[in-house]
Amino acid sequence: MSNSQHVTRLTGPEISALWTQYVNDSMSICVLSYFQQTCNDSEIGAIIDYALSLSTSHVRDIKKKLQAEDYPIPTGFNENDVNLKAPPLFSEIFMISYLYAMTLHGLNAYSLSLGTSAREDQRNYYKECGKEAMELYDKIIDVMLQKGIYSRPPTIHRPDTVDFVKDQHYLSGWFHRRPLNGIEIGNLYYNNQKTIVKSVLEIGFSQVTKSKELREYFQRGEKICTKHIGIFNGFLEKDHLSSPATLISEVTNSTMAPFSDKLMLFHIVSLVSVTVGYYGAALSSCQRRDLMAQYLKIMAEIGLYAEDGANLLIKNGWMEQPPMASNRKALANNK
Repeated sequence: MSNSQHVTRLTGPEISALWTQYVNDSMSICVLSYFQQTCNDSEIGAIIDYALSLSTSHVRDIKKKLQAEDYPIPTGFNENDVNLKAPPLFSEIFMISYLYAMTLHGLNAYSLSLGTSAREDQRNYYKECGKEAMELYDKIIDVMLQKGIYSRPPTIHRPDTVDFVKDQHYLSGWFHRRPLNGIEIGNLYYNNQKTIVKSVLEIGFSQVTKSKELREYFQRGEKICTKHIGIFNGFLEKDHLSSPATLISEVTNSTMAPFSDKLMLFHIVSLVSVTVGYYGAALSSCQRRDLMAQYLKIMAEIGLYAEDGANLLIKNGWMEQPPMASNRKALANNK
């Protein structure tokens, strides 16, 4: 009997998770390298350095994994997609807020990738990525708290006793509107924070792109973000709850693009796609009909915006095709 061990091929979801992470981390290297050049705050700069080292190691590790599978390495993004000589487009406050939002995205992505991985090496890899992201998250929160720029979600008062829902009015929201519960507050608040970060990116990107088509797309996205932020704030304010701080003033007057149009458009489209998922998760935990209806409405709006962005990527030849199943019909027809 042979002593050789059979090496199980990576599944479709496993390959796709690696492929997606490679593209995203190659983009992160460009963004963080630019932040590194334009950041004058030593404490925030140290976090940028750490985050950059993580993205760099991920790209290196994933490249080896894909090569071991004899799978093509994605083009992703490289030094041609970033201009390190461009002046600052965003303040240090936005840089750390951006890292905060992106780290939350990363934590979710790693847990999803772990949940769709069967091979032991893949599971170990994503567990390690999760640990690194949690360490980065701790560093970010510590600095934000120290500098007084972390927006704390609203607190709720402790009840005197355990209570139970008495009637169906708890589920309504049109005529008998109960106060928001803690889960609904959290989803409104954190979706608001992430939307604020995306809106600032769109303001900055619309300011520096030379493409009229992309400028109009970014400006349209910023208007959608402003609308959604107003909706989230409205729900919170009706219950006398605080909203996260805005970051609109953290964009400078620079008009020199630090990133390629390809990178800027991809970044916004990928964030919009993730946002659809967050809105869906918030919808699934809603227990007030008016809030559920609002999430359904804004999901449809942002879904259309994401589709239009994807069409722009395709139109410009910038969308790499992700891992796909074989087209058996075309193969059978020798096409």
